[in-house]
Amino acid sequence: MKKLFCVLIIPLTISCGSIKFVGNPSTTPLIKYSKKESLVEEEKKFWHLMDLRTDSIAGMSVDRAHNELIKDQKGKTVIVAVIDSGVDIDHSELEGVIWVNEDEIPNNLIDDDQNGYVDDIHGWNFLGASELENMESVRLQKKEAPGSEAFKKFEKQRLENIKGKKEELADIEDMIQRSQKSDSVIKAALGKEEYSSEEAESFSPKTFAFMEALIFKRFLEENQLTNSKLEVYKKSAQDGINAHYNIDFDGRAVVRDDPDNIDDRVYGNANVIGPKKEGAAHGTHVSGIIAANRSNNNGNRGVFDRAKIMVLRAVPDGDEYDKDIALAVRYAVDNGARVINTSFGKGYSPHKDWVWDALKYAEKKDVLIVNAAGNSGTNVNPGKKRSYITDEVEGKEIVSNFLTVGAVGPYYDKEQVASFSNFGSQNVDVFAPGSKIWSTVPYSKFDYYSGTSMAAPNAAGVAAVLRSFFPKLKAYQVKKILMNSGMPLYPTVEKPNSDELVSPKTLSKSGKMINLYNALIYASNKSYKK
Repeated sequence: MKKLFCVLIIPLTISCGSIKFVGNPSTTPLIKYSKKESLVEEEKKFWHLMDLRTDSIAGMSVDRAHNELIKDQKGKTVIVAVIDSGVDIDHSELEGVIWVNEDEIPNNLIDDDQNGYVDDIHGWNFLGASELENMESVRLQKKEAPGSEAFKKFEKQRLENIKGKKEELADIEDMIQRSQKSDSVIKAALGKEEYSSEEAESFSPKTFAFMEALIFKRFLEENQLTNSKLEVYKKSAQDGINAHYNIDFDGRAVVRDDPDNIDDRVYGNANVIGPKKEGAAHGTHVSGIIAANRSNNNGNRGVFDRAKIMVLRAVPDGDEYDKDIALAVRYAVDNGARVINTSFGKGYSPHKDWVWDALKYAEKKDVLIVNAAGNSGTNVNPGKKRSYITDEVEGKEIVSNFLTVGAVGPYYDKEQVASFSNFGSQNVDVFAPGSKIWSTVPYSKFDYYSGTSMAAPNAAGVAAVLRSFFPKLKAYQVKKILMNSGMPLYPTVEKPNSDELVSPKTLSKSGKMINLYNALIYASNKSYKK
């Protein structure tokens, strides 16, 4: 490993790092390079790692950065804390990238490092055996007197959400039935139980029923909707009815703590996967985006597989508790994380002060937090829709180490910003790939997920690279580099949930998308104030 140097420029500025990366960054829109045709399979899986100039796909130039700049250079190991639903730490593509607490002896039921957590080898599970949970609005409703104005307001909202979930469930069940019927029609026409898309497309003559079945199967394939994924969506909708918006459901009882008491901290366990592996799907997907093995072609490739993933299970199937998030952030900071990924959000935060105190603690300890902007396709600027967690209080940022990330798709055109992504010229800092991202899921499998939940880990992976090769950079400096060095979004883009064309600067502070290639060169050639 090369010796790291910090070269003094003048008393108030430093340029830090052992390597100077030299290349040709893209700092202006590259409209003529944009790919027009549909993506092929390889491009669908790895588009977020690709480069607009060399691949005609508006990814983060990760592979280009590794191939042309990083090459065999070794930076410092960086711990990235993933506060999420749990992680399948046994996934084959995450082997070697899961953080290990060297100060703790496994399974001896002793808090060897005296950090307050027994046998926390890979992190901590703040949810214990809990899986399903109410939404925060329902938890707040339970605290109101029945018949009060506040109770009635929450009840109206709750019933509307249940109605929406029932409609969603009916739509999914209809899609499942149509998929099964389409399969039956195609199998009967081809005279075989197993068939490929190519066989179905080339079959002739095509009856009207066959064409109708084929068109529906094309729709499913274009949207990466498999029968198994439809079943997952069906379960999610049903869980919304049975648990998320069920006022009689209590998911916290099994944890046996007081979620309204921040000093009640002896709870949870060291099982960072969670009670069921399938429940760790979201956190596993996020972790693979950040750090999955890059040296093979077995599944996906992470942004930086020299990062170490610290697993903090604090996000149930439902809304997270402020207490769990605040304590998870503090755990990450105290145990060496340099980057924290927070891919979750909710509309209410009754103990937001606990979380804000934790953010300030992370700022004091120089830890960068990379946060998902949210998936409501709405403006989250001050005075608009709130999405927690947030670093904005009464229109002002309260910390300098908090990066909020919106989501984009692979095409460099007016539809680049994902229709589901939250946005805001003040409260969203930058964008990153978040539409149909291929990554790890439990049982050593892979799948496509979409959301700002995928954009945040893409950004967190890039942040980890910067903190690895430029270890003297402060968290706020890394945030600035990620924003300033980004690839400009398409000159005019559609505002999410709208056909209105706007300047990218109206959708985020930077108007840019995270770009690793640019960021490494930018960091190499700039001096930063302390």
